[in-house]
Amino acid sequence: MTGLSAQSYGHRVQGLVFGSKGLGALADKYAAHAEEEMGWVEKFANRILDLGGELQVEATPETKVYTDIVEYLKSEKKVSEEGIAQVTAMMPLFADDFVAYEDMKAYLIDEDVDLQETNQDLDLIELIGLQNWLVLKLNAAGASAE
Repeated sequence: MTGLSAQSYGHRVQGLVFGSKGLGALADKYAAHAEEEMGWVEKFANRILDLGGELQVEATPETKVYTDIVEYLKSEKKVSEEGIAQVTAMMPLFADDFVAYEDMKAYLIDEDVDLQETNQDLDLIELIGLQNWLVLKLNAAGASAE
């Protein structure tokens, strides 16, 4: 939960950074990621409590805030790959708790979707160039709402 809480907060801050640059679609995307991750934190915390466990709030490691978007996407990719590998390795621990197992499986699927989106963004930047990709991210969310 500690790492996921830190990741949620990091996404919220990155969304603010992207929004300050006028990249509305990225700001919205990472604000939504932050909310989604806090939902997972609450789900996992509730399961721990359901099983009679105790919650702990631990100090979170320092999180780098990026101004270079490509550097941030590469960092996101690495964090996702490492997190997916870590949770996948833990899955056998949940074999006797079908609720926790299904929650963790759903979390892994969600994280894989996020990883594929990050990979797609990096591939698209390579294909069309950063400036063209950024144009797509200016206010795409706001434009679709009009």
